[in-house]
Amino acid sequence: MTKYIFVTGGVTSSLGKGIISASLAKLLQARGYRVTIQKFDPYINIDPGTLNPYEHGECYVTEDGAETDLDLGHYERFLNVPTSQANNITTGRIYQNVINKEREGAYLGKTVQVVPHITDEIKRNMLILGESGEFDIVITELGGTVGDIESLPYIESVRQLRWELGSANSLVIHLTLVPYLAAAGELKTKPTQHSVKMLLEYGIQPDILVCRTEHHISQDIRRKIAQFCNVNINAVVESIDASTIYDVPLLMLKEQLDRTVLTKLKLPHKSEPDLESWKDFLGRLKNPTNEVHIGVVGKYVELPDAYKSISEAFIHAGAKNECKVNVKYIHSESLTPENAVEKLRGLDGVLVAPGFGSRGIDGKIDAIRYVRENDIPFFGICLGMQCAVVEYGRNVLGLPDAQSTEMNEDAKFPVISMMEEQKKIKNKGGTMRLGSYACDLKKGSKAAAIYGKNRINERHRHRYEFNNQFLDQYEKAGMTASGINPENNLVEIIELKNHPFFLGAQFHPELKSTVDNPHPLFVNFVAASLSHSKKK
Repeated sequence: MTKYIFVTGGVTSSLGKGIISASLAKLLQARGYRVTIQKFDPYINIDPGTLNPYEHGECYVTEDGAETDLDLGHYERFLNVPTSQANNITTGRIYQNVINKEREGAYLGKTVQVVPHITDEIKRNMLILGESGEFDIVITELGGTVGDIESLPYIESVRQLRWELGSANSLVIHLTLVPYLAAAGELKTKPTQHSVKMLLEYGIQPDILVCRTEHHISQDIRRKIAQFCNVNINAVVESIDASTIYDVPLLMLKEQLDRTVLTKLKLPHKSEPDLESWKDFLGRLKNPTNEVHIGVVGKYVELPDAYKSISEAFIHAGAKNECKVNVKYIHSESLTPENAVEKLRGLDGVLVAPGFGSRGIDGKIDAIRYVRENDIPFFGICLGMQCAVVEYGRNVLGLPDAQSTEMNEDAKFPVISMMEEQKKIKNKGGTMRLGSYACDLKKGSKAAAIYGKNRINERHRHRYEFNNQFLDQYEKAGMTASGINPENNLVEIIELKNHPFFLGAQFHPELKSTVDNPHPLFVNFVAASLSHSKKK
């Protein structure tokens, strides 16, 4: 029978439930168990697809085209296993499913209520992955903090499921905070006690407490927490601040979190976790032999989580190259033709980030012109690739009004235009070109050399594409379409021949970069930036 682990949070948000969940999953996976993680978010949006990045951070896209929470990116980066729509459920989706069933008459005329109908739907979704037979252990992370009104149906669903599954088949890990008061010079356990008390009021006794802290927790404090929160002392786990999230699995291993979990679930410990490749990655990450400075030009740079997968992909690629990647975020609205030299001088490479809308577009185009003309490595993703096409059209092909129809529907030279199948769509949510699509690489191209094969599959999230009416003009002028979708002939990759590294991708390669498999485009972009740095 599949075992279920529920991870809740208390005291405050942003304690790192996703990282703890991913770290525990990594340890269990390293012991030979088949593990997956799912995230339940309490907001009423159906998914984060229509949320502004300032509201929610990055929208992470899965292989099957689901727009999901950015924590799923952590799950994939740690486990190197793809997630799907079933791995991220929101309150909006739960209510949508229940209301659809009510309209169909599935409840036989009964009054539809939070209990049992909403909680039953939540439980059904919590069990889907386990019932597939593909996993030994399913870890479920509950978004929000215990005590939040919007989280109550999830807490009640966990209470019911624990009773239905039994203590040997399920457990609850509660992530809490043990703050340090500088004035008193000591750690305080009262917030943790109150958080657990609130959880008890809802009918749930946590099995394990993971305590976030800035200072090591003494044995006396562990004993105090255990006594007043009704848990075993070996179930009080210290989660001290780490220099990188990739340290956390090893810190949890030291705290024997995985052994405690397996004991409580009555599962064999099997062999010790095989973490050699993980330790090798950390060794290269922490002991670089070189460093590069790469600019990320985007419009949401005030919130780093808006580009979470890109920043993590740079970490993976940097470790692969034994090189520290220093990322400098540059707001595209601050760039002009006059100050581009000043703001971009000294960088070893520039990545122009994805995004939507016209705000900051001119700054992205100015940055691309500067790096193109000065042979600085360039990497454009989604809108970044489209901006490269617009810049080349204006400044090389002599099309001064080259533009994307996203920015100007009446553009004289619409070198980027909306895909035909998108033109009739009115609803914004879940209707873009989403998920994994095939791409054929042109023989002899830089892209084919980087990937080492002729066909790839990458994840997409967009409505606009390269306008093939201009393809011949671009290729004659030196911009090659080196990646083409085999089904509809859409341009997926563009590159310049006579440039150290100038490549744009319509897809999102950052979404597939993991610790075990750094994405080759990022690896090669960092390598090109390092080469440029040495030439300087």
